[in-house]
Amino acid sequence: MTSTRPAPRAVIADDERLMREQMRARLAEAWPELQIVAEAKNGLEAVSAVAEHRPDIVFLDIRMPGLTGVEAARQIAQLELDDEALLPEIVFVTAYDQYAVEAFEQGVADYVLKPAERERLALTVQRLRERLAKRGTADALPGPPLQQLLHKLAAQLSPGGATPYLQWIQATVGANIQMIPVADVLFFISDEKYTRVQTAQVEALIRKPIKELVDELDPQLFWQIHRSTLVNVNAVAGVARDFRGRQIVSVKGHPEKLEVSRSYAGLFKGM
Repeated sequence: MTSTRPAPRAVIADDERLMREQMRARLAEAWPELQIVAEAKNGLEAVSAVAEHRPDIVFLDIRMPGLTGVEAARQIAQLELDDEALLPEIVFVTAYDQYAVEAFEQGVADYVLKPAERERLALTVQRLRERLAKRGTADALPGPPLQQLLHKLAAQLSPGGATPYLQWIQATVGANIQMIPVADVLFFISDEKYTRVQTAQVEALIRKPIKELVDELDPQLFWQIHRSTLVNVNAVAGVARDFRGRQIVSVKGHPEKLEVSRSYAGLFKGM
């Protein structure tokens, strides 16, 4: 039977034209059916290209002007895609093998060293084929949240190292301002212009959007499960499926059910 799966689509982002041309040529050898739908010469262009073309894969140079590849990946992960759209697979391209950290081998993202070696690129292509073939299915390849890898890489790229994570949230509760320990928060969920902060006892509002909270909270404690939702891993009571097949998270100490979008469905595989 002939497959009806559309040809995979990719964006290449690198501030060096020769590197983009080499990557395009090597990909044509290793993956002839892959369509390069756009090229970008900096991080901002990369984010715009992904928002416009909705590719399956984005190849990001780690060091680019404007936004680094890591910063671009963070913005891509927060793009306002509809719930049926899946975030692209991320491949970092770097001349510095110290950034090829262990997290890459866990499957959440991949990397290619400059100049793109055919043998290493072939391995990346094989991994990408497997991930794309299983996307959105019950067999989707599991991995830690993408933001964990991005935090780790950002800390390596930052001259001063990692910035401390938020420990307290200053939030509006009724007519009062209250300091809420981050560890007490069950989940954050966006509510139009505000973000709701939910503990077992208190419901509060802050003006900080989810996409900013993702960068300020410990990614090993708070997992993003939807573009509008962050959940405290310690507060997850269980995960079930609804009649549409969507994963639904039950929260300890609160009756609300939280929906997991398709892009984050692999987080709970095996739990």
